Amino acid sequence: MLGLVEQQRDSVLQQSKLARFELLVVPYMGPAYNLARWLTRNDHDAEDVVQEAFLRAYRFFDGFHGSDGRTWLLAIVRNTCYTWLQQNRKPSLALEESMPDPDTGRSNPEALLLGSVDRELLRRALGDLPVEFREVIILRELEGLSYKEISAIAEIPLGTVMSRLARARGRLQEALTGGAREGGAA
Repeated sequence: MLGLVEQQRDSVLQQSKLARFELLVVPYMGPAYNLARWLTRNDHDAEDVVQEAFLRAYRFFDGFHGSDGRTWLLAIVRNTCYTWLQQNRKPSLALEESMPDPDTGRSNPEALLLGSVDRELLRRALGDLPVEFREVIILRELEGLSYKEISAIAEIPLGTVMSRLARARGRLQEALTGGAREGGAA
């Protein structure tokens, strides 16, 4: 009888764990994929990394005692990405993906061409950033995280976050304005 009670208790606890996990972590699958995508530079690799990160997150969810599942999950995704990259790749691979195209029904052909050139320049500039700069700019500008949240995810001091963001923005500005001058001169 005692074994049955323990099994029922474990079942209820697992259901509760799953419900909490779905509430606090699963809604951040998009940002998790986005971060993994920019760090791995490949759609399929990002999917694999995110799947592994979610498995790790669920496995260790009992140790999560906070209310901000996004920061906690993105830290796991980041660490999973770096582990995956160390095991599978050299850090200097070219960016292969394409960003989603805008709704083509509302723009004229000239605007579409300029938009695709701008996206391509930005994609290349982001891809050329060192990974430590790329991760902070993605977390700040694309995911909208605060400096404090980025500091927690990347496990670096707040000042380092600000420094890396400033350097990343500077390099992006240089790459984007340099690319525009080169394109205009040709």
